[in-house]
Amino acid sequence: MTKKQEKTAKEEAERLIPKAEDFSEWYNQLVQKAKLADYAPISGCMIIRPYGFAIWEKIQHWFDQKIKATGVTNAYFPLFIPERFLHKESEHFEGFMPEVAWVEKKDDAEERYALRPTSETIMYDAYAKWIRSWRDLPLRINQWCNIVRWEVKATRLFLRTREFLWQEGHTAHATEEECEKEVALRANQYKELVETQMAIPVIMGKKSKSETFAGADYTIALEAFMPDGRGLQMATSHKLGQHFAKVFDIKFTDKEGKEKLVWQTSWGLSTRTIGAVVMVHGDDKGLVLPPNIAPIQAVIIPIYDNDTKKKVLEESAKLRKKLEAKFSVYLDDRDSYSPGWKFNEWEMQGVPIRIEIGPKDIKNRQVVLVRRDIGEKKPVKESEVEHALAKALDLMQENLYRKAKEFLSANIKDARTFEELEKLIHNKKMVRAHWCGYSECEEKTKEKTTATIRCIEGETKEGKCVVCGKPAKTMVYFAKAY
Repeated sequence: MTKKQEKTAKEEAERLIPKAEDFSEWYNQLVQKAKLADYAPISGCMIIRPYGFAIWEKIQHWFDQKIKATGVTNAYFPLFIPERFLHKESEHFEGFMPEVAWVEKKDDAEERYALRPTSETIMYDAYAKWIRSWRDLPLRINQWCNIVRWEVKATRLFLRTREFLWQEGHTAHATEEECEKEVALRANQYKELVETQMAIPVIMGKKSKSETFAGADYTIALEAFMPDGRGLQMATSHKLGQHFAKVFDIKFTDKEGKEKLVWQTSWGLSTRTIGAVVMVHGDDKGLVLPPNIAPIQAVIIPIYDNDTKKKVLEESAKLRKKLEAKFSVYLDDRDSYSPGWKFNEWEMQGVPIRIEIGPKDIKNRQVVLVRRDIGEKKPVKESEVEHALAKALDLMQENLYRKAKEFLSANIKDARTFEELEKLIHNKKMVRAHWCGYSECEEKTKEKTTATIRCIEGETKEGKCVVCGKPAKTMVYFAKAY
């Protein structure tokens, strides 16, 4: 690459609109420039690039281990769902009807097939065959799969696409108490995942009835708040109760020989969480990845001239070998790019730590560590590099969560009147307020502000409804949302 070509490539890499100037365009540019995803030739769909998929694999691996430790096993069910299955559960079907994509009758098929908008119906048809006795319970199955929902709204990479990846867990239990414990367990595991791995703080609580998953008794949601003043649902855990068990005739014989319906849950998290990571932590230089989910935790960049090239590359390779047993490390020894160009590229991709090594560093038996979140350069002795790298990664993970937590706290505001609520929503805040529990007040808020109840803080809160002024039943969080 000539100096002119390199300059052009560098300028192109740096051409990222400021986050504060146009958040939406900044996000779209960053997802593509950081090589996370790209637009597909099919309208409303995306291509998840290897780097973006590697982040999903990190999330997947952490959560998969957690759920398997609590008795969950993975399986896979068909993408195609018979139309009659959806019609069996009218409330559930009605909730997804606008987004269902259909495969029309082919050859000798007697009915249409839906492309999986969610898997309750096809999984519970099998559960009805597999569950016979109390000995078969609890049944805990999860699947990692793709979902198709034919969005009619404007699509956006990771956040809203017609096909996306997720996991969906579906469990069956002998008692309501076991069922409710399962709902809480999965919600808390999601909270741990999002907060400790993605460094994003969340508010957790039940959804209002209108926002509850179709066919569920109640939904527990984890809500995050984005820098553009919108809420984003990170994960959900649903108590399905016995609703689907009645429809699909999922019964078991208990220890006394009595036939009973099972109690069920479902819970899920999707690739939209990657979009949240981009929005919460990214800056004007590009992506900033929490070390716990970074595919590459540290990139080694050798700095040399013709006379020192051999020695520097040898020492860089030794350093990589030393570190790769404990960390995810990449040695960028490409000849065709300058160190400065590489610095910009890896900053754009959000690699947590950059390790610089040049002739002077070798002479001084040191390397230079640079943290992506604060840009701090720190010379580190060669003998202490493993310890220093581990500490730097931990400090960065903690710092990203702390900053995100401070942002969330600073942007949650209380409102006592509807006028205050309107003003705060207009100013891109998440609003905490009393609510009477009636859908009319919820709908009025949505019509006037486009904000919805993201989740309920508690069941009994004294005060007056922010909308109608009547005695309140709960405290809730309002926000515009993705």
